Amino acid sequence: KTANVLNTVPKSVQPGIKAALREIYLAPTRAQAEVAVDLFADAYRTRYPKAVACVRKDQRALLAFYDLPAEHWIHLRTTNPIESVFATVRHRTVRTKGALSPTTARLMVFKLVMAASKTWRRLMGENQLPKVIAGVRFQDGAEILPTPAHNVA
Repeated sequence: KTANVLNTVPKSVQPGIKAALREIYLAPTRAQAEVAVDLFADAYRTRYPKAVACVRKDQRALLAFYDLPAEHWIHLRTTNPIESVFATVRHRTVRTKGALSPTTARLMVFKLVMAASKTWRRLMGENQLPKVIAGVRFQDGAEILPTPAHNVA
C-alpha cells in the first residue's frame, strides 16, 4: 500500500509521506493509528488528495491487523515473504518457455514453494494460531478475555 500511495505524489515529498505512513502502521493501538490517519489526511488532503484517498479507501483493511495477536503484526505488515516466493516461481516458469502443461506447471510451482519453504523463518507467536483459528477475539494485539457473569443471589 505504501508503494501505491507514493506513486500518487512527486518524488520530492515521498520521504515525508513515507514517514507519515510509517506513523500509521507502527502505532501501538488502533485508536492511535486512526489518529495518525486523520493527521495524514489533514496534512496532505489539499495538495495530494489522491494519496489521502488511497489511504482512506482501504483504511479498515489496512488496520485489520490490530484484531490479531501482536506477535503476528511483524509478519502481517510486510509482503516480502510472499513476493520472494513468487519471484522464484516466476523466474523458473519464465525460463521454461512454454514447455509446461497445466499439470506440470502446478507440480513445478509446488516443488519450488516446498524448496523455498525450507528457508522460511518460523512464525512469531505460533502458539496464538489455534486461538485465531478458533475465533478468539483480539483488540490491539491482546486477547479479549470474556468477563464472567456474576449473578447476585
